[in-house]
Amino acid sequence: MHWDRLIGVIPAPVTSLWLGPVHGQVYYPYLPCASNLRNLTSLDTCMIDTEISHLVLSPSIRTLRRVYSSADRVMLAFDQLECVERATVLERLDIVCFGETEKEAKSMLEETASRRSNPSLLLLSLLAFTHVSIFTRASPPIHWGPCNSSSITNPAILCSFFEIPLDYYDPEAGTGRLALAKLNATQERRGSVFFNPGGPGGSGLEALDSNGETLLEVTGGFYDIVSWDPRGVGSLTIPGEIFCFNSTEEHDAFFNGTIELAGIEYTGNFTDATDIEILYSQASIMQQKYKKLGEKCLSGPSGKYLRYVGAAATVRDLVALADALDGPNQSVNYIGTSYGTLLGSWFVNMFPERVGKVILDGVVDPITFATKQISLSGGNIITDADKVYEGFVTGCALSGSQGCPIASNASSVEEVDKNIQSLLQAAHDAARKDPSVAVSSSDIRSLFLSQMYSPGGWSTFANSTYPQLVQAVGQETHKNSSLVPREPSPISMKRPSALGRRDTSFVRRANQSAGVSYTSSAIWCGDSIDQPTTAMLDVFNGIIARSRNVSRMYGGLWPAAIYKCPFWPVRSVERYRGPFNKTLANKIIVASNLFDPATPFANAQKLVDLLGQSAILVTQNGFGHTTFAAPSTCANAIAYAYMVTGKLPDGPTVCDVDAGFELFQGVNTSAILANMHVSGL
Repeated sequence: MHWDRLIGVIPAPVTSLWLGPVHGQVYYPYLPCASNLRNLTSLDTCMIDTEISHLVLSPSIRTLRRVYSSADRVMLAFDQLECVERATVLERLDIVCFGETEKEAKSMLEETASRRSNPSLLLLSLLAFTHVSIFTRASPPIHWGPCNSSSITNPAILCSFFEIPLDYYDPEAGTGRLALAKLNATQERRGSVFFNPGGPGGSGLEALDSNGETLLEVTGGFYDIVSWDPRGVGSLTIPGEIFCFNSTEEHDAFFNGTIELAGIEYTGNFTDATDIEILYSQASIMQQKYKKLGEKCLSGPSGKYLRYVGAAATVRDLVALADALDGPNQSVNYIGTSYGTLLGSWFVNMFPERVGKVILDGVVDPITFATKQISLSGGNIITDADKVYEGFVTGCALSGSQGCPIASNASSVEEVDKNIQSLLQAAHDAARKDPSVAVSSSDIRSLFLSQMYSPGGWSTFANSTYPQLVQAVGQETHKNSSLVPREPSPISMKRPSALGRRDTSFVRRANQSAGVSYTSSAIWCGDSIDQPTTAMLDVFNGIIARSRNVSRMYGGLWPAAIYKCPFWPVRSVERYRGPFNKTLANKIIVASNLFDPATPFANAQKLVDLLGQSAILVTQNGFGHTTFAAPSTCANAIAYAYMVTGKLPDGPTVCDVDAGFELFQGVNTSAILANMHVSGL
């Protein structure tokens, strides 16, 4: 039970009570106890003696379990146990300490006892109980070795495993493990920098393999760069990837005839009455399907792990890993992008005293995902997605048909947009006549959104993939097109799962022998607020409203991990709900592109406002998901100075993308930004 829900009265039938976790001291001096309360468990709860006495000295209490998740809390906790000396009926005392060996825990007890007026009293009291247990979990040694070459291509990267408790408050839940990867410092080592690439569900091992050299440059080579596959990710971490079906074929058969496979077809900004009627006809079907999906996930091989997958547990894994590699109570250095910023927001507020050098880039709004129904509000992450699309069509128009074939027969930004909207309309009409068409308007929207993440690929997309889309839709509608493919290869469709992993294959064309992953849903929904009364019709109404008011291009994309949350069967054993305005041990950097399709700039501003003097905002005048989407000497210099010397800008800072970075032939970012205001999109 959380303290903010404890109303001061324990009903008589209650025999067991859990309090916490509470991060900080709580004053609750008038907590009454029921006569039948026999078992008390406190989780990271720092209570003054008079408060705990209300509970521990109750004549009915027989078992007391005190649980502490980190060393800094354990020392304080033992200082607060002197009231146990006065307990007369207590039969069992369990002390659960994560991060200490039994020898260290007993040493703390002895030190605590030595400071009492009667030094032997505490230990004598403990030994007098019928049963006294000290549960400990010392950080096991980490032995680094070569990585599996099938997953890691950089020979300089080392790999290992790290044992974790599934539940940091319940040792009886068992243990899991994290798959680790490390790139050693190239200069005199100052410690570790931990990196999470986002998702949720992104592989830290794969991300380090792809971005390790960049991270070494940003940090000056003075730190080991460490990443890991978090809970629910990959085949090496336990719990690993979340699967609810045995194969893709089983998944497709389960969702046959639904929008889960076909996507949502709509035109314009979702005002067509027929489009709306067809969507509404799926409401009861999809609600039933998602409820049955939840049952399948819970009863499947991953089901026993669902409650142990979530942000708070991953943050505790991060801190435990830092303890093992850099030592207990040392500052934790962290770089998180995309969903990794949500983990970062949790970390800096759950463990503000442990904050070292931290960079959060591409910010997910922590308050929305901690306190609101994300199936209705989480989709607002695409607030700036249409502005990125406007940047794309503006750059295309500036480059002209020679640099961007989409600009054929178009002399303005509006006419380039019209060409794209015409293609969407044709694909929509073809899919309405035949749902089995190879390319639907939903497919095209999904593919466009994936391109918005990385402006460095805009020219290739416009010159290679887009002509193939035109030809495919032309074949569906039996119309010839003057735009022919420049490459003979077939279209490979990938659909980015909104609020999910960008590498998730478009399920209709997925070819995964293990089935379709539900890791993104397990993480988002496990951390979501308690199961609400939200119906699928509410979700659909939100999609229509979002298409009209937030993003006409991407508001109606389906499926997305968050839309399953009202019907997901479990919630994580621990969910952090704030506050998010703690004073941090060290200042951090919060960074964002001006126009980001997945994490709007407003989110970064909001987080900085929450953290006040503890955070500095760095804005990059560019497009794409996170500032890593485009090169900026200015932004790199700020990150380098911060990581190497600790120096930060005096205040909020704006950086430009390097002028030599062209998004289309002869067109760079500054040229697009200068011309965007001309369009009427």
